[in-house]
Amino acid sequence: MDRLGSAKRLVTRRGLIAVVVLASLVVGCRSSPECPVQTRVDPARALAEHAARQQGWKSLKAEARVTQWADRGRIRGTVLMFLERPSHVRFDVMTQLGPAAVLTSDGENFQLSDFRENVFLQGPTCPENIARLLGIEVDAENVLRLLTGDTSMIDASEQRMECQGGNYVVSLLAQDGLTQEIEFSVDDADRNKPPAEQRLTLRKSSVRAADGELQWEATYGDYTSVDGQSFPTNIRFVDRVHGADTQVRVKSISLNPDVPPDAFRQAPRPGTAVEIATCP
Repeated sequence: MDRLGSAKRLVTRRGLIAVVVLASLVVGCRSSPECPVQTRVDPARALAEHAARQQGWKSLKAEARVTQWADRGRIRGTVLMFLERPSHVRFDVMTQLGPAAVLTSDGENFQLSDFRENVFLQGPTCPENIARLLGIEVDAENVLRLLTGDTSMIDASEQRMECQGGNYVVSLLAQDGLTQEIEFSVDDADRNKPPAEQRLTLRKSSVRAADGELQWEATYGDYTSVDGQSFPTNIRFVDRVHGADTQVRVKSISLNPDVPPDAFRQAPRPGTAVEIATCP
């Protein structure tokens, strides 16, 4: 009887395991979106439509919670952002007592006020200088794109497009072997519509070296609509080359505010040490 009871218990456990596995497979299938009935095949058109959707605003103000992971550990803080196309940026890192640091760039001139160290840095705008505060080593124009649901693109000699796991992936290939994948989701209401009527939303952009090693990856989530324009409110940028990982959670956005004439330029406060910030 003991052997028979053990065998029954074993069968019962195996049956339970099978049910759990089957249920997980069913849930997995349900959670994965299907590709549209008619799929897009033209990468150039998809990229052009995405670019056109980015043209509905000139400037914006936003407040965000920024988290950085790097060699020095994790850093978190509130950042006020003022962005104006194509390459004007301002970032105020805030504390309860006021700004701790302010970075400005008009696309050419870079300035950084570090009130904690009582230092004012100035020089040309370059990715290395932008990274002094943001931990993101890109130029002013591309950091603006990154924060507003857009992406830089490599100089590609070949493009292709396919549907993978319910999303469209545009693949770009440069002559030197550099590759980029740009992933778009499809609005659920558009999956039965013709390709020309399918609305796409940028979800991920990544670049790999010729040997396949990931250089950087940006992901975009939790989109919100502001005055008819769509913006991600959860952005993460991982820079494998420079060992940086930055997450931006946007709390508020306002479009096309009045731009003060000195919004993207600074002058050192009296008594501040002035230093030159050079670029490689």
